[in-house]
Amino acid sequence: MHGTPGATEPPPLPTDRLRFAMPPRHDSVEDERRHRKERLACALRLFGRHGFEDGVSGHITARDPEYSECFWVNPFGVPFAHIAVSDLVLVNSEGQVVEGGHHVNQAAFTVHSQVHAARPDVVAVAHCHSVHGRALSALGELLEPITQESCAFYEDHALYDSYSGVSVDAEEGRRIARVLGSGKALVLRNHGLLTVGDSVDAAAWWFLSLERSCQVQLLAKAAGRPVRIDHRQAVATREQLGGDLVAWINYQPLWQEVTRREPDLFD
Repeated sequence: MHGTPGATEPPPLPTDRLRFAMPPRHDSVEDERRHRKERLACALRLFGRHGFEDGVSGHITARDPEYSECFWVNPFGVPFAHIAVSDLVLVNSEGQVVEGGHHVNQAAFTVHSQVHAARPDVVAVAHCHSVHGRALSALGELLEPITQESCAFYEDHALYDSYSGVSVDAEEGRRIARVLGSGKALVLRNHGLLTVGDSVDAAAWWFLSLERSCQVQLLAKAAGRPVRIDHRQAVATREQLGGDLVAWINYQPLWQEVTRREPDLFD
C-alpha cells in the first residue's frame, strides 16, 4: 500500500489459507470413476463449444480406474453439447459395450484402445478433427517452437506420416501408438490431432492448446517468417510448462466455467 503517511501494510495471509486447486485424491474406486466420468462429460461439452465436433467424428476416452483394459467414451451420434455423465459408454478391449445404452464409434475403439494398451501411464486420450489441426496435418508438419505455448510440445509430439482412411484396423492403431511413443501429442497427417494425459483434464488441455498453437503457426507463416525460439530456451520452457500437472491446473478455469453454467452434465 502506498500514499498514506504512517500507514502500515497488513500482514500477509498464511499460505494454508490461500486456495489453490490441485488434483483430488479419492477414497474409493467408485469415487474416482465418478470423477473421471464427470471430467469426461465436461471435456466433451467444451470440445463441442470450440467446434471440434464434425458430424459423428471425434472422441475422448478415459481409462476406468478399476478395469484398466476398459475405457469410458462418448456415445456414437450424440452431440457433444448434450452429453451427460449418464450417457457415457464403457467399452472393453475387444470393443464390446460393457455398460451404457449406445453404440461406440469403431474408430474410437481401434485407435484409442491401442494407445491405452501401449501407454499404461495414460488415463485419457483425445482425438478430434479440429479445423486448424487438420490444416496443419494437411501440410505434414510438426508444431514449431515459435510461442511460449507451442514450446510445451517441443520434442514431445510426433507426426504420423501416413494416411490410410478411417482407422478401423487394429494394426493401424498399433502403428499410431508406436509413433506417439512417450510423447503427449500426435499430428495425424491429413487427419487431425491426438493428445494424451494422466488425467482427462490434462489430455483435454493439451488438445485445446495444440489446436490453438496450430492456428498461431498457420497465421504466422501466412504473414511472414516466424522467429523460432532457440533449442535451449524451448527445452527450458517445455520443462516449465509441459507437464501434465501444469495442464491440469490450466484446465481448471474451463472446468469451473462449464460446470457452473451447465450443471445438467452431472445427470
